[in-house]
Amino acid sequence: MTLQSRIWTPVDFDADGSQSDCFRLPHSTDLSAYGWIPIPVFCLKNGPGPTALLISGTHGDEYEGQVALLNLARSLDCADIRGRVIIVPALNYPAVISGRRVSPLDEGNLNRMFPGNALGTPSQMIAHYVSEVLIPMANFVVDLHSGGRSLHYVQSSLVRPGRDEGQRQALFQMMEVFGAPISFVSNGAGGGGMTTLASAAEERNILALTTELGGGATLSSAGAALAENGLKRLLKHFGVTPELLVEPAQPTRIMMVAGRDSFVYSHSRGIFEPFAELGDEVRADDEAGLIHPVEWPYREPQLVRFASSGLVACRRAPSLAEPGDCLFKLMVPLEQL
Repeated sequence: MTLQSRIWTPVDFDADGSQSDCFRLPHSTDLSAYGWIPIPVFCLKNGPGPTALLISGTHGDEYEGQVALLNLARSLDCADIRGRVIIVPALNYPAVISGRRVSPLDEGNLNRMFPGNALGTPSQMIAHYVSEVLIPMANFVVDLHSGGRSLHYVQSSLVRPGRDEGQRQALFQMMEVFGAPISFVSNGAGGGGMTTLASAAEERNILALTTELGGGATLSSAGAALAENGLKRLLKHFGVTPELLVEPAQPTRIMMVAGRDSFVYSHSRGIFEPFAELGDEVRADDEAGLIHPVEWPYREPQLVRFASSGLVACRRAPSLAEPGDCLFKLMVPLEQL
């Protein structure tokens, strides 16, 4: 039996017109016994047609997607829509207003909590609401991400492998329409697995595309522009805004994350000195960087090497590193696999 979500909203998703309100996330505290936390939402509907679910702020310290969705919500005209657009620019609102990857309410990483729990922590309740209420309404989902405070990322889109060949081809077409310089396929081997928003969509046979648009907890104007234009192309592609004028997509390079050897991790505490930049092509056993020890200045820095060859997709942003911190992730062209 599926439990009903405790989150509610006055937004009527079946009503034509433009609505701007919020989801109410129940949260009881010492000073607010029956309180709720607002999660902003826009809904634009104009008659029958496909539904686009557009999300950002799943991690609060990733800003390009948030700005892109706020711009899109203000610019879309309901009269130009054929179907429905649901925009959630700050899904993990507590993390967004705190500038954090995880929620300050429960230390939950929202994109590792799907399909969620209706009676769980605040982050679990949000994941459950998305899984059980929002995703089932959608024909396609876009979840906009960046590297946040811990990573710098090449501007890219990504999809899961797909449940069958038909879904796989449709997902590849979404990446081509979105038009990021790099597109890649990932099964979540870096930690997401089957606990992400994209995996929750895949479980319901709904097409889902994710992005990485920048990083370092800063705002890349180029990344935000890519997100906004890419979303407009997708809305037109799926027939939601058939008359919308959009910039044509640039060619995208299709890549793949080839397992755990694609990742480079720190094995000690210290100051990370990287030897590679985003987009560099590296080879297995190349020097990736040094970890300079802080506590033991007489010790030599630890040399870190790449375990495989590929293109540098992301690099650690903070200079201080701890054991287990991801320093690099590599991609390889899909045809190599």
